[in-house]
Amino acid sequence: MKVIIIMGSSSDKEWATKIEDNLKTWDLEFEEHILSAHKVPEMVFDLVTKLNQEKDIVYITIAGRSNGLSGVTAANSIHPVIACPPFSSKEDMMVNIHSTLQMPSATPVLTVLDPKNVADACARILGLSNDDMQSKVVDKIKDIKKSF
Repeated sequence: MKVIIIMGSSSDKEWATKIEDNLKTWDLEFEEHILSAHKVPEMVFDLVTKLNQEKDIVYITIAGRSNGLSGVTAANSIHPVIACPPFSSKEDMMVNIHSTLQMPSATPVLTVLDPKNVADACARILGLSNDDMQSKVVDKIKDIKKSF
């Protein structure tokens, strides 16, 4: 069970750290890569091809502006891809959201904007095939309900 974080650029590291901090609360293993779908697509293909041999993986892609990374990953992976585009302002957010939501057909990219929510989504997806993780999700939901 592993989360693969792919950043389009080293400038996305701060955003990745927010996600990683939340993945740690779930005790989810993760690894990060910096790969540009525009500049080194062959490296994205190599990683995805290698990981297609494994089970229980969820990708989180972090890319803005022209988000080819999420689409290239999803078009070639057998695993779920969740885009969590970084943003520093409302204007930046709008550009990054639009490029993330406009994926070609047969390119299933889920989009989650909040770094905490993307970690929670990974836990739920991976919980489908792991009873321990699913129990953690159930407990988390119970805790949230108790707080109201």
